[in-house]
Amino acid sequence: MIVRQFINWIRTASAGERAEATRALARAWLISDLSTEDRVAAEGALLMQLDDPSPLVRQAMAEAFARSLDAPASIVRALSADQPTVALPVLEHSPLLIDADLVDIVATGNDEVQCAVARRVALPVSVCAAIAEVGCAAAALELIENPHAELAPFSWNRIVERHGHLAAIREAMLVLDDLPSATRAALVAKLSETLAQFVVARNWLSADRADRITIEARDRSTINIAARSRGEDMQGLVHHLRVTGQLTAGLILRALLSSNLDLFDAALAELADLPLARVTSLLHDRGGNSLHALLRRAGLPEATFAAFQVALDACHEQGFVGSDDGAARLRRRMVERVLTHCETDRGATEPLMVLLRRFATESAREEARLFCDELVADDAIDPLYDDLIAA
Repeated sequence: MIVRQFINWIRTASAGERAEATRALARAWLISDLSTEDRVAAEGALLMQLDDPSPLVRQAMAEAFARSLDAPASIVRALSADQPTVALPVLEHSPLLIDADLVDIVATGNDEVQCAVARRVALPVSVCAAIAEVGCAAAALELIENPHAELAPFSWNRIVERHGHLAAIREAMLVLDDLPSATRAALVAKLSETLAQFVVARNWLSADRADRITIEARDRSTINIAARSRGEDMQGLVHHLRVTGQLTAGLILRALLSSNLDLFDAALAELADLPLARVTSLLHDRGGNSLHALLRRAGLPEATFAAFQVALDACHEQGFVGSDDGAARLRRRMVERVLTHCETDRGATEPLMVLLRRFATESAREEARLFCDELVADDAIDPLYDDLIAA
């Protein structure tokens, strides 16, 4: 009887009145103890309201049903396909939409729709993958900032490929503590590429010089990332570097001269296609006798073998047993020792000598910066110490 009266009344009611009445009927469906007959009639009336010409009516229904598990599934699905002002509450909150529904909605929806889906709680891997693959930049940003989203490594990488040139995307990703190291390295490479294109377009640097500076900056960042990587995360980083052509002899030598033995071992294991434990054992448990064989199997230039040998011997002598937060910068003594050796080595090539001289300059400047920082810190402590004594 009540539903019959509702249907007769809405034919002459205004849009605002129809919206409020529809909201009340939807709430009654959810919380009232309706008989089976009344429930069937109420569902029919609500289905009829899906065709109401005013979006206010459908929006009222969407807001009432958005978070409920007890809402009529057919009505929720219809609302999710409505115009964005109606669909957004359902897309963002409804637990009745299954993964396949959400993937299809992401593939066919506009930016607003994709962003609403990206904000959902407990967003599964498949839906995250869909957003990473076809979602707009705004949806990708929502996904990155959603603590409930389950992103697989390939989804992170796809976001970097599609949107890594955008500063907002990079900044949102780089502040994440659990971001895979491979993804972090890909972001750094994207940033380096963007900056290089910018300075060349402005005629500030030649293309060749910009490329060289970009590679050096990218390699320094890679070592910094690797210094905080462990286990599978390190292996994923090294695999990414190999696939993208960044796992060069210069980068591996930089890792060793930074005392990052974890990255050095993982790089040789990746290039030589050997288990990491075996490579570590050959390099460190049995001294350096197997180093040349490993370098040769890894496909590194033979002209670099002596430099690697001297650097590894220096690591062993100085007691470095693994990477840590201090393994992110070149060790000046090690660099100078390798450079001195190669200057008297007839097998050393000019490109290797140029690289080592750059390493020597970089390590000297870094050591000077650290020395100055320590002096400033001491100057800040001394007045405080004097004040304490005077007090």
